Amino acid sequence: MKYVDEFRDATLARGLAHAIAAEAHSHRDYHLMEFCGGHTHAISRHGIQDLLPPNVRLIHGPGCPVCVLPIGRIDSAIALALDHGVILCTYGDVLRVPASERMSLLKAKAAGADVRMVYSSLDALRIAQENPDREVVFFAIGFETTTPPTAVAIRQAKAMGLKNFTVFCNHVLTPAAIQSILESPELRLVGTVRLDGIIGPSHVSTVIGSRPYEFVAEEYQRPVVIAGFEPLDVMQSILMLIRQINAGRAEVENEFTRAVNRDGNPKAQALMAEVLELRPAFEWRGLGVVPYSALRINAAYGSFDAERRFSIPYLAVADHKGCECGAILRGVKKPQDCRLFGTACTPENPMGSCMVSSEGACAAHYTYGRYRDYRDAGPTPKVVNE
Repeated sequence: MKYVDEFRDATLARGLAHAIAAEAHSHRDYHLMEFCGGHTHAISRHGIQDLLPPNVRLIHGPGCPVCVLPIGRIDSAIALALDHGVILCTYGDVLRVPASERMSLLKAKAAGADVRMVYSSLDALRIAQENPDREVVFFAIGFETTTPPTAVAIRQAKAMGLKNFTVFCNHVLTPAAIQSILESPELRLVGTVRLDGIIGPSHVSTVIGSRPYEFVAEEYQRPVVIAGFEPLDVMQSILMLIRQINAGRAEVENEFTRAVNRDGNPKAQALMAEVLELRPAFEWRGLGVVPYSALRINAAYGSFDAERRFSIPYLAVADHKGCECGAILRGVKKPQDCRLFGTACTPENPMGSCMVSSEGACAAHYTYGRYRDYRDAGPTPKVVNE
């Protein structure tokens, strides 16, 4: 396959659906969690759940970096913009995330803060060059996918001798999130979450490779299949997971061989290691404080760390009482289980972070009309391109 359309072919999708139905044993259930917001988006957009037999269920995990950022970190960014008078640069989907008292970076901009949307970390670097008399802070977020570009910007800022550029670093690590889910009380003790296998991330794995997931198979006896973004990628990965589960195997397999290998991208990894280091602990929305799950700027590049240059307040803030975003990120609940979903909470008026980013489970379900389980609601909708 060479072109995107081939990965959305309806005939091939039906063939994979038949293969999954044939191999899924009727006497057992299969609960598979995707750890990638791109997969969540693809599953909702293409109606993949509707192509699966009733005993194969997909669970949404904490794979959206905007969604897992806690309110307190947004509050800190807002304080930077309002109280310190900096030019705050960040990605577009961060601007609308609700913070304390229904504030957001977009509302802070409306109140007079200089908040700017950028498409890359290098855009923020350029803004710092163009405004030498202003402090420019890049609000960096994301998993391992967007971490190397942040490291590039920091290293270039040092090489250029920029004194007015810093980074508010909020990069988090996927393997730590997977381990947190596997160690969660809902999975290990209470039993409210059933997890038989994991659909591994796509873009993240191009950077870190498949090796970092091997502990999941070895220590937790859960199979992992790294999948590409397209619907046929996801369906093939589901078939591979079912075959592993049926055979009693727990291994890391790679469906996304056209972009991922075992060792990942050594240059990107070396760049991150040069500029960044592990944080002892970091708070995630829905998961709480997770040890060694995020990165910060190391001492060698400390002059570009906004948390060192500015006094940034941080307080843990509880989510909106009616919002189930935390439980959805842990796989305990589905978007439809939240009483705010589709009523008080929509993409135009998000109450929680899962409704803000297009990769968030709530936004994906809402955008593609996944308001209920179509299996119980009538005819299966048309789901892939003909």
